[in-house]
Order: sequence, then structure tokens, then C-alpha cells
Amino acid sequence: MKEVELNISRSQEAALATNKVIRNTYSLLSMTLLFSAICAVTTMALQVSQGVGFMMFIGGFIMTFVVRATANSAKGLIAVFVFAGLMGGALGPIISIYLAAYVNGSALVAQALGGTALIFLSLSGYALTTGKNFNFIGGFLFTGMMVVLVAMIANIFMNIPALSLAISSAVIMLMSGLILYDTSRIINGGERNYIMATISLYLSIFNIFIHLLNLLAA
Repeated sequence: MKEVELNISRSQEAALATNKVIRNTYSLLSMTLLFSAICAVTTMALQVSQGVGFMMFIGGFIMTFVVRATANSAKGLIAVFVFAGLMGGALGPIISIYLAAYVNGSALVAQALGGTALIFLSLSGYALTTGKNFNFIGGFLFTGMMVVLVAMIANIFMNIPALSLAISSAVIMLMSGLILYDTSRIINGGERNYIMATISLYLSIFNIFIHLLNLLAA
């Protein structure tokens, strides 16, 4: 009887821990996305150049390692906002290009934002409500990302528009899979650090927006 009660107690503790991670993850994700949006608008208003935007992107990439190294301390929260600020700042010059190059640039950006939100909310909501374990797609996603990375490097030299669109489509599919995978890991106890969970979901959302914008512009 005591063993049964102990198992029930452990299950309840595990459920509470999972709910806490979910709550903290989505709260932090919301704040980092808002902060990124503010930084993007700021760099657009300041007319930051593409070169500076690229340097901010590189800085954001470097900060992912800092976030991972400090994720178990209070410094991790500071690092994740620095990361989000740099990524948002880098996004500003990119959006400015679409606004300047296309008559319906603002509509394209709005559609990309709406599409990204729809994809994320639908997939993450599905994983949360069903509780399904999507760990089995981890190997496929890793292989797919390696293939896409090689294709991206190759297209730098070949500069084939059709390949660029194919890459964007593949990235959106892979990032969608990652949203399911990451959300599933939170639910099923594979990820207990909400800072790590936040940065993973953030990167998926960021990549979906960039590549969806590329597809819509085509």
C-alpha cells in the first residue's frame, strides 16, 4: 500500500514539474519574442545596414552557446535575452529589404508572421493536448538538417532560385517537426530546463518566419 502511495506521489510530483516547465517555457518564449520584435523595429527605424545585421546574427549564434553554458543559473536568463535581442536586431534589416523591394512588402511580412504563428500554435498545441511522444523523429530531423545545410552551402556558389525555394520549404518542414519534437520532450520529461526549451522553440519560430517570408516573396 505504501509503495502504491509512493508511486502516486512521484507521479504527481512529475506532473507538477512538467507543468512548471511548460508554464515557464511559454512565458519566457513570449517575452523573448516580444523583445526580439522591439529590437527588430528599432534596427529598422535606425536603418541598420545588412552588414551590421549580419554581425548581429553571428553574435546571436555565438550567444546560443553562452545560453547553453549558463542555462542552469540566473545568468542564463540574461544570456537568452541578449540572444533574442541580437536575433531580433538582425531581423530588422532583412524585413527592411522586403518592405523596400516589394510593393506589397508589408503584406508579405504580415502574412509570414501570421503563418508562423499559425504553424507554431497548431503544432505545439497538438503536442500539448495529445501528449504524444515524438522522440522517434529525432534522427530524421538531424539527417534532414544536415542535408539542408549542405544544400545551403552549395547554393551559395550555384545561386539557383528554385533550389533556394526548395531549401526554404524543407527548412519549414524540419522546423515544424522540431516544434513537435521539442514540445514532446518537455511534456514527457526529456527537457527539464525551461531556458533550453525556450531557445529551441525560439530558433524554430525564427527559421520558419525567415523561410516562409522567402517563399511568399517568390
